[in-house]
Amino acid sequence: MDLLISAIEILMRWDVALALLAGSVGGVLIGAIPGVGPAVAIAILLPATFSMDPIVGLTVLLGIYGSSMYGGAIPAILINTPGTAVNALTTYDGYPMTARGEPRRALSLAYSASFFGGIFSVICLILFAPVLAKIAPMFGSREIFLAALLGLLLVVVAHRGQALIAGGLAAFGIFLQTIGLEPVKYSQRYTFGSDFLGGGINLIVVVLGLFALSQAFVLLTDEDEKIRLTKLRGGMFQGLRELGRHPRVASVSAAFGVLMGMIPGVGEFTAQFMSYTYAQRTSKRPQDFGRGSSEGLIAAETANNAVPAAAMVPLLALGIPGEALTAMMLSVFYVHNVVPGPGLFQNQMDFVVALYLALLVLNVLVLVFLLFATRSLIQVVRIPNRFLGVCILTLSFVGVYSLRNSAADCVMAAVFGVLGYILKRLSMPSVPIVLGMVLGGIMEVKLRAGMARVKEPLDFIDRPVAFILFLIIIVVLAIHVRRVLLDRKEVKEAEWQTKNSSTRFGRLMLRRRNSFLKDRGKVVRARHSKLLRRLTGLF
Repeated sequence: MDLLISAIEILMRWDVALALLAGSVGGVLIGAIPGVGPAVAIAILLPATFSMDPIVGLTVLLGIYGSSMYGGAIPAILINTPGTAVNALTTYDGYPMTARGEPRRALSLAYSASFFGGIFSVICLILFAPVLAKIAPMFGSREIFLAALLGLLLVVVAHRGQALIAGGLAAFGIFLQTIGLEPVKYSQRYTFGSDFLGGGINLIVVVLGLFALSQAFVLLTDEDEKIRLTKLRGGMFQGLRELGRHPRVASVSAAFGVLMGMIPGVGEFTAQFMSYTYAQRTSKRPQDFGRGSSEGLIAAETANNAVPAAAMVPLLALGIPGEALTAMMLSVFYVHNVVPGPGLFQNQMDFVVALYLALLVLNVLVLVFLLFATRSLIQVVRIPNRFLGVCILTLSFVGVYSLRNSAADCVMAAVFGVLGYILKRLSMPSVPIVLGMVLGGIMEVKLRAGMARVKEPLDFIDRPVAFILFLIIIVVLAIHVRRVLLDRKEVKEAEWQTKNSSTRFGRLMLRRRNSFLKDRGKVVRARHSKLLRRLTGLF
């Protein structure tokens, strides 16, 4: 009880309350503008948060992170353009509702589902906090190294079809982190005698370049689209009642969001598709999905908004970010000498609880704001792309220059901006670079500390938590290799069918082959049934 009172006292400070209000409302506005997104906004605001108190700076960033998905649903539903990347699935059922004259119902249902997912996630994590406080001290240097390695591996394998590219970009991020003074003996690495590189590549410069400047270049080169908005009439409260008719879908989707959020590198997309697939398979009307299903909209919005609070678990408990946004927040901790990890749960538990309570209040503030201000808010969708691009470009360079008053940092940010722009145009991920820089530094320090007591290779995993993490890494690699082999087999199968279905003889051979495979399947199943009967008879 004393812990809760202490956390509430932290939130009652005027600067924290103001930061929470500004972050929540600002996040909604940013999410509602297609083409901006929370990553760009957080990257721009990051230099400004370094001069704030840690709880104030993190509250602003958390507000933007947690509320942007609410705002992202507005253009996704009204104009079939997701405000943030994670609102892409919202268009499947949200826009068809608008097309048939139900935009108010779709928006209200999206807000209600997001609110439920956010509240469910925060309550789960507040209840889970005492368990984390007991588990976190079990992680030493070796365990944190393996957890960081697992996180980086999950980020790479999550990019299905681009795992090799993601792995190369993550390795590039790790290399960028090695430039400058190494952290143990303070010797120069890859500086080539340059004083500028002696300080290393600043993470914030890379983040601003890859996310903010690259997006500004995209907005400046794209043409503006003429947007026609649907007028909203009536109240916005009916979604709260309709959500109560689908408690199973909402609860399971929120649970998927919590579980996927706690796993580094997985995040909103996996949670959304798992919850959407579950909702469709268990629905009484699966044919409505993609055509304006309320269950589909609930599944998508509940899952994505349950992730932000859960994503704070690996960040706070182990100091390991699972995505670019939490990696940016990690830099705020380091600037203020607040080290996330086991010590944070042991010594500053009130700080952790205050962050979770901030997320709880955030969801309430955003819901109230949206229920009463949506009609005015939808006008931000009309802001021209090129005007946004100029604003982002200007603010980004101001933020970069303010870090160290260095024009060289601006040049470096521009270089990474061009790189990010190229990656966007080629549909390649830029997140692995940032996570490679963050996790690479953690892995190097923890590996050196952990190797001090290791005499043989197996000594590195001689503790229970380390051994479990090692097994998980092996399983993840095995699953990924199996999936790659199956994908290649499917591709060859499709190529064979395409090649041989073009001739009469090929079509005949294809039918015979399919018939053979079908008969062989029957034989295999019969053998399995016979073997099962024999085994059953033994017992």
